[in-house]
Amino acid sequence: MNAAGETHQAADTVGAPARPTPINQVIAALRAVEALKGLTDEEYYWLAANGTERIGYGQRVVFRQNEPAHHLSILLEGDIYIHRRNSGSISMFIGRTAQITGRLPYSRMATWAGDGVSSGHLWILDIHEDAFPAMLLAIKSMAQRCVSIMLDRVRDFTRADQQAEKLDALGKLAANLSHELNNPASAAQRAAQSLRSAIDRDQELCRLGRLFPSEEELSEYLEWTRKSLAAIQAEPAGNVTSLAESDREEELLKWLEAHGVPNAWSVAPAFARTKLPLSLLDELASMISSGVLPAAVVSFSTTLNAHNLVDAISDSSTRIFRIVDAIRDYSYMDQTPIQKVDLVHSLENALALLGTRLHEMVVVRDYDREMPAITAYGGELSQVWTALIENAIDATNGKGTLKLTTGLKGEMAFVEIWDDGVGIDPALSTRIFEPFFTTKPLGQALGLGLDTVRRIVGKHFGSVTVQSVPRATCFQVLLPLDRPQID
Repeated sequence: MNAAGETHQAADTVGAPARPTPINQVIAALRAVEALKGLTDEEYYWLAANGTERIGYGQRVVFRQNEPAHHLSILLEGDIYIHRRNSGSISMFIGRTAQITGRLPYSRMATWAGDGVSSGHLWILDIHEDAFPAMLLAIKSMAQRCVSIMLDRVRDFTRADQQAEKLDALGKLAANLSHELNNPASAAQRAAQSLRSAIDRDQELCRLGRLFPSEEELSEYLEWTRKSLAAIQAEPAGNVTSLAESDREEELLKWLEAHGVPNAWSVAPAFARTKLPLSLLDELASMISSGVLPAAVVSFSTTLNAHNLVDAISDSSTRIFRIVDAIRDYSYMDQTPIQKVDLVHSLENALALLGTRLHEMVVVRDYDREMPAITAYGGELSQVWTALIENAIDATNGKGTLKLTTGLKGEMAFVEIWDDGVGIDPALSTRIFEPFFTTKPLGQALGLGLDTVRRIVGKHFGSVTVQSVPRATCFQVLLPLDRPQID
């Protein structure tokens, strides 16, 4: 139900309608307000008759920080969000349709604690503070109702402050980790590069050179080693099962033993870990004398082991760099609270941080690479993706399929996180965003993950919804491309 008529208001603020809404329509909207449930017809009529309407469309200023607060405001339609300028990135959801905010009887609130802005259509009924004594006389239960609202408000602001403190702590942790991990990672990568260049086959073969009957045969062997290492490096990396590697090792062991290589059992694993074809070993056997072949093969296996170690060091240090970068981007350290955020990059950072829990999952990416960056609190959106991906991991016991989708719907960006887990009981789907509600066993979760998701998304003037059937659960997050701000 919308308030009738056009408004007389400043371009960026909510204001009074040109024509008052019929009182019976106002009463009907008041009956939907949870905090007013149980009032008598006369009490509803008193509020409708003594209240002042304000309406607005789109993103409109409802109140400004430090301005005097004179009204109890009943939200008949729409949402109000508040941003506290002096608290960095703290922005707190105040209320949706059918909630009460503003100055309350017995409250010490004198000014607005932040800037309030609407999202979409907004319809408010204000009760001025001068009418509070008459309201408390006309509606006997109003004092108790207002005290309950004030307690909820304290809880909400406390949670917002705690969230900001956690983000600040995360930023400091990210800075410390970057410093502590970057230095050893850089040292490890430099060592790996130096070690690779130090594996000089020519120097090693000074020892073997005495075994070769001619310089020509030694040169042929050197050329074979270079060709073989190039062939190994050219092979694309792929997952090799333990069974396949065991079969290959058995095959190589037979070849080594047939050509008189001593301790063939200790040499075979080095070759089995590579994709060096047996045809190259046959080629080596055909080009050098049988007396030199065993020592040459053992020497080459030593080189392979050294290269494997170098690759392990290099890969590990690269992994450290990726984790450090992901942590830095996750917390958006050294950046202003609001910045341009690439949603794909933000999602990939969350995946990188959860990488150890995704090893047995299939991750499917369906990204719109042309989607523009959005204006958002980057660090807090990272919390949203992490919470939703962790839910997907838990729902599939870490062994299912995770699908991430991004795209545009008009002026809104959307992110969908799918999983093929057990799904959500339809009877619980309306409660999963409630604070402290959890389906996990006692002690395993606090039930604040999805509540935090809802609040952060709401802070961005977006929405989060869920659709779930067994083997197909989707959380969809809608976010405006440009987050509204109050000057």
